[in-house]
Amino acid sequence: MAVRAYYVPNPLLPRPALVPQIVETKMKKKKNKIVGVGVGVGNTATKPSRMSCRCTTKSVSGGDVFSVAQTTTTHDFDYLGQSTKGDLNLTFSKPFPPHPTTTSTSQLRPLIFCFINAEIDGQEAALEGPIEEVARLKAEEAEDLLNHLGIPPGPFSSRPSSRGIFCSRTLNLRSISAIGYDMDYTLMHYNVMAWEGRAYDYCMDNLRNIGFPVDGLAFDPDLVIRGLVMDKEKGNLVKADRFGYVKRAMHGTKMLSTQAVSEMYGRELVDLRKESRWEFLNTLFSVSEAVAYMQAVGKALFRAHVEGQLKSEIMSKPELFVEPDPELPLALLDQKEAGKRLLLITNSDYHYTDKMMRHSFNRFLPNDMDWRELFDMVIVSARKPEFFQMSHPMYEVVTGEGLMRPCFKARPGGLYSGGSAQMVENSLDIHGDEILYVGDHIYTDVSQSKVHLRWRTALICRELEEEYNALIHGRGHRATLIELINQKEVVGDHFNQLRLALQRRTKGRPAQTLAATHMDDKDLTESIQKLLIVMQRLDQKIAPMLEADGEHFNRRYADIYTSRVSNFLHYTPFMYFRSQEQTLAHDSYSSYHPKLSQSPESL
Repeated sequence: MAVRAYYVPNPLLPRPALVPQIVETKMKKKKNKIVGVGVGVGNTATKPSRMSCRCTTKSVSGGDVFSVAQTTTTHDFDYLGQSTKGDLNLTFSKPFPPHPTTTSTSQLRPLIFCFINAEIDGQEAALEGPIEEVARLKAEEAEDLLNHLGIPPGPFSSRPSSRGIFCSRTLNLRSISAIGYDMDYTLMHYNVMAWEGRAYDYCMDNLRNIGFPVDGLAFDPDLVIRGLVMDKEKGNLVKADRFGYVKRAMHGTKMLSTQAVSEMYGRELVDLRKESRWEFLNTLFSVSEAVAYMQAVGKALFRAHVEGQLKSEIMSKPELFVEPDPELPLALLDQKEAGKRLLLITNSDYHYTDKMMRHSFNRFLPNDMDWRELFDMVIVSARKPEFFQMSHPMYEVVTGEGLMRPCFKARPGGLYSGGSAQMVENSLDIHGDEILYVGDHIYTDVSQSKVHLRWRTALICRELEEEYNALIHGRGHRATLIELINQKEVVGDHFNQLRLALQRRTKGRPAQTLAATHMDDKDLTESIQKLLIVMQRLDQKIAPMLEADGEHFNRRYADIYTSRVSNFLHYTPFMYFRSQEQTLAHDSYSSYHPKLSQSPESL
């Protein structure tokens, strides 16, 4: 089934000099069919096309509702195995308000209708020909129209930037029916220095009150970052590679040497399942705890007590701790108006959630809209990750003061405490990979929702902006590093061949060639010694540069990842995120050796 849709200008956007106007409107009603609706721009009309789909029109306050749905309940899959379920979900819940220069909504409504061709027939002569050429021409036409309207033709302008959304596993937002969000460090970002600094102060007060000598210690936000692991048995903070081997370690505030790390850990793997020993720094909430741990080398933080004290202070002065993001509520509004069911699932309690969401959202929403109106369901005190793993009692919050009553079945639009992800799925009748969950906690938000429920996942990582900019500014450094590594590889290959020749001659066997067999021993030995010195000097230069270069972002946890939720505003709610091609090590050689693809007979 082929589908074609033409974009119709949003009357809420500034109107261009060339005003879209109706040049041909012809509607012929049949049972479950509408044939021909023509809309043009300027003096160019679009040829009416046949449209066959299930349409309904009913009257509501403020105007009619027009919806388009597929005529079949089965859904196809595209060439990447992504569902095309959402490709025809075009629903207009209410007509657009009139533009200031438009006298009535009825004059505007025909502009809102989109052309949809669900059954291609003889009226498609304009699209005949090789599909590659047709696609190129239509893409150029659409790009010209978008440029004329002043709308960026695609997300490509924002993708190659620190505010881009990066894709690890192909994700079609059109096939997503519901999007769930965490709150802390996801829908709102705290000032790390303010939040974690105060958490650290409370921690030091607690340690001081039980007799620890912590006077003179100060919060150092640069001491630790997310992704590190605390070794509670040895009192170290370690960095593991993607295979789980410890590559660097710090004891207290002292960095351990490579030799010391090797002697201490050897081939031991970091196993995060052993929670009694290893503590993974999943979230920015871990920063103050890790700093205190490394400075005090292993004493408890009393997290619950600290968070209780700190959250009371934040609620009284949210402007000191929360960094406002005016674009974020608008990004969610786009998703809601696109038909996505929005969910808020947070471990924070009701009073804290309501206070912080009102502060962060309400002033940026249009028409005095309240933050609750964005979400189809709100779950507080969710107790993640258990929320994704098992069922807990659920309570409905029934008053603004937070009064609750037991509840056994969730309903859309409700506000609840506790419960489980399965209750949410059953209530919305949406399951598995129809749901995208967005959070900042690698384990609690991303890993567990994927493992237990097959939800699609998005990771919010604010540090990505700084890392991306560092990579851009370090391109020259990295190019130099790669050149040095390649030089060492070449020198090493030459060294290896000469060493093999010497080895064979020493054992009384001929070397690789007759010339190598008869080469003067002194000349051969001197050549090997010189190459060995060159490799050693290259090592001395490469080692510190490689350490400064760091390692790549680990992308295996989330389908997509980005620095902040508001980055979705630079894309559309219908975006098709495609992951980069994944290759094996031997695949790259085909581009260097084209003859390898030929048959043996042709070589």
